[in-house]
Order: sequence, then C-alpha cells, then structure tokens
Amino acid sequence: MRIGIGYDLHRLRKGRKLILGGVEIPYPKGLFGHSDADVLLHAIADALLGAANLGDIGKHFPDTDPKYKNISSKIILEKVYRLVRKKGYKIENVDSVIIAEEPRLAPYIPQMKRNTSWVLKIKPDEISIKAKTNEKLGYLGQKQAISAYAVVLLQ
Repeated sequence: MRIGIGYDLHRLRKGRKLILGGVEIPYPKGLFGHSDADVLLHAIADALLGAANLGDIGKHFPDTDPKYKNISSKIILEKVYRLVRKKGYKIENVDSVIIAEEPRLAPYIPQMKRNTSWVLKIKPDEISIKAKTNEKLGYLGQKQAISAYAVVLLQ
C-alpha cells in the first residue's frame, strides 16, 4: 500500500472558464494557468504521482511546453493514471477537498465524482470530494484563488 498527497492552487481571473473536476461551473472568473487549471484534478494527479514515486505534475506536464497549453486536466489525469497502472498499482480510493469562497460547489460534486471515476476507472463511491471555504481569510477567502488537496491510496 502506498499513500500520496497532492496540492494545487490557481489564481482567479476574468475571461477564463471555471473548471473543477472536469465540470464547467458558471462563474464570472475562471482559474488562470497553462492548462485549463483544474486544481482538483491537478491535486489528484500529483497525489497519484507522489504515491507511485513518479515525481510531480510539473515534471510530466511542464508549463513551458506549448503542447500542454489549454490542455484538459482530464487528459492529464488519464496520462497519470496510465503511468501509475504501468508501475503495477491499483487505486483504492481518493479523498479530496476544494477550498473556494465561492461559487457554491455542492451541486457540482456528483458530476465531478463521475468524471473523476470515469478517468481513473474506479467507482464514484471510491472518490470523496468535499468543498470548504477559507472563512474569508487570505487570498482564498478574498476570492482571489481556489485550491485543492487530495490524498490517494494505491495497492
């Protein structure tokens, strides 16, 4: 059994789509990054890479490489999943949390779980996605950014 932890944070910016867990969420701002900046899927990918001792997301998908510009994070997660499977590991479960002052994410979590479970070839009930605020504190609480943490268990 191996455990990995992942974390990601991106700034919010007007003119970008807000995509979390592969779901486009109506909001006046989106996450700014080289890819679609889906912090949830990035955190899960980093947790998987860490558990399998394969480095981090930046090693495999550098933001200096134009081929990853605006890439869907579902594609990134699928590629990471294949690397983990190639090493012989099976995903037991994923536990994650998104920290965002707004928008309210609860209505979108079921679809986030379905998207993530489809990419990772595991059941939706093997994935936990929670949403929390930062109680109006710091950059997250001032609605300047959104972050996510994830923990995975591999066998």
